[in-house]
Amino acid sequence: MKYYLIAGEASGDLHGSYLLRALKEKDSNADFRCWGGDLMAAEGADLQKHYRELAFMGFVEVLMNIRTILGNFKLCKADIEAYQPDVLILIDYPGFNLRMAKWAKAKGIRVFYYISPQIWAWHTSRVHQIKVNVDRMFVILPFEKPFYDKFKVDVDYVGHPLLDVVHDQQPDPDFRSRNNLTEAPIVALLPGSRKQEISRMLSVMLKTAERFPEHQFVVAGAPAQDKSYYEQLFAEHGTPDNLSLVQGQTYPLLRKAKAALVTSGTATLETALLKCPQIVCYRGSSISYAIARRVIQVEYISLVNLIMDAPLVLELIQDEFNPDVLSKVLQHLLLDEEQDRLAVGYEDLHQRLGQGGAAQRCADLMYSYLHEA
Repeated sequence: MKYYLIAGEASGDLHGSYLLRALKEKDSNADFRCWGGDLMAAEGADLQKHYRELAFMGFVEVLMNIRTILGNFKLCKADIEAYQPDVLILIDYPGFNLRMAKWAKAKGIRVFYYISPQIWAWHTSRVHQIKVNVDRMFVILPFEKPFYDKFKVDVDYVGHPLLDVVHDQQPDPDFRSRNNLTEAPIVALLPGSRKQEISRMLSVMLKTAERFPEHQFVVAGAPAQDKSYYEQLFAEHGTPDNLSLVQGQTYPLLRKAKAALVTSGTATLETALLKCPQIVCYRGSSISYAIARRVIQVEYISLVNLIMDAPLVLELIQDEFNPDVLSKVLQHLLLDEEQDRLAVGYEDLHQRLGQGGAAQRCADLMYSYLHEA
């Protein structure tokens, strides 16, 4: 059977790779073609376009790159028609994938969607598009199935794939020595994965690091970005003596860190599952943020707080994300009582997410739906 997958971000590439592995176990004749990344390619997918070329975030940034984005739609449609897949599997990335779903449905191509767009947070009206254009939706958050039930859309809840990803990453006892780190407490900096957000977030994080000379601040380099890009930012904003950079080692870093400053996104949940105390940070362009405030319909921005339906981790958004406030709340986060509070909350979070095996459950369901009469 021929599968065409589209993932437009690093997290989609990661979860897509697990899904590919599970589909291969289920379907010995599986053939894969994708827009994604190195991880999906490593699982045997014929990679047509890398997500590095698709990473546009924010309302303004999308408008500035609209010609490139429209060109990508044209390329993707032509490639799918040439490949003639049995199913198109879309992974998150809603701005692109929901449009591809509409086009594919009109072409008579079966459409599966793995990892729902966050339409429960904004653009709730998109649920009607999904109902019409997606043959089957596979959701990963426990509150998503009741949300879809309200609109009489039958979806499959498969559990969260990060449970398996985190479980599969073994501790690295040599992490400090291999990266020339001392025994001083580590504060991990996760400024995001796209250049736009990294530049915006890292400047504030670096100014905060200067105020904690007794700690090591270690930047988690995103897999899609070269070391030279971070070095360029360090040169622009100044490099504190207690700053280091590691590439492709985010999980080992979080396992060793006493605290983390994390840009809002999937990384907030990864940090929690690795039991690292965190502060969630976000700053967008002024125009993008003003628009977002008008349309976002949820109380929190981090997946941790959304799943808990409570402010378990602190969120610093827009103007609150500045060196003075960040330094004050980081000082509090490093206290033993705050670390203990988060440890208890993280255990509750893990229980709510249930057991691992999301990709395997998803692959089993997809295979069975594809073989229905």
